[in-house]
Amino acid sequence: MFKKQRKLVDNRRKLVVVGDGACGKTCLLVTFSKGQFPEKYVPTVFENYVADIAVDGSNLELALWDTAGQEDYDRLRPLSYPGAQVVLICFAIDSPDSLENVKEKVQLAQLLLFWMPEVRHFCPEHPVILIGCKKDLRYDAKTISELNTMNQKPVTLEDGEKASKDVGAYKYLQCSAKSNEGIREVFDHAVRAATTPAVHRERRCAVL
Repeated sequence: MFKKQRKLVDNRRKLVVVGDGACGKTCLLVTFSKGQFPEKYVPTVFENYVADIAVDGSNLELALWDTAGQEDYDRLRPLSYPGAQVVLICFAIDSPDSLENVKEKVQLAQLLLFWMPEVRHFCPEHPVILIGCKKDLRYDAKTISELNTMNQKPVTLEDGEKASKDVGAYKYLQCSAKSNEGIREVFDHAVRAATTPAVHRERRCAVL
């Protein structure tokens, strides 16, 4: 029985997804785990999904932890981090502000942190993958027009790659849950990051 339980633990990986509200986190997880794009937006507080995945000849179970991006839940979100082996920080390609929030706001005393500073505080040694969601909107005419009114434009591939390098992310990937483009690749790379010997350590993500 002990060996069986140990095997189940060895074959399980916990993945936590964070990022601004409405940036595409839930759509990414639901599309991957259930094979269906959720048309209706419902803000997440906490939600867990489980999905089986085979990567490089290994069959694994992914525990997917969805989190709230709204500031109202800043004090609850850290409860998601313990036990995580890889973290995805998501932003929306149609929202340059959501990319800026990946690296800005550091104040610890009042938990203002945001996103890479927060993740590095609670998971200092774990791999972080930066994900550009809603790739299908990069060349969408309506999106471009709306951003133009604010003197903004969709996030480019180069913008995402630079941000990933600036914050020290393990990797930068783009995807579209709506078209299913790049979804599988996100989780393939997440599994590889979680099982790389250099980052697969006994030390777990911490809580305050």
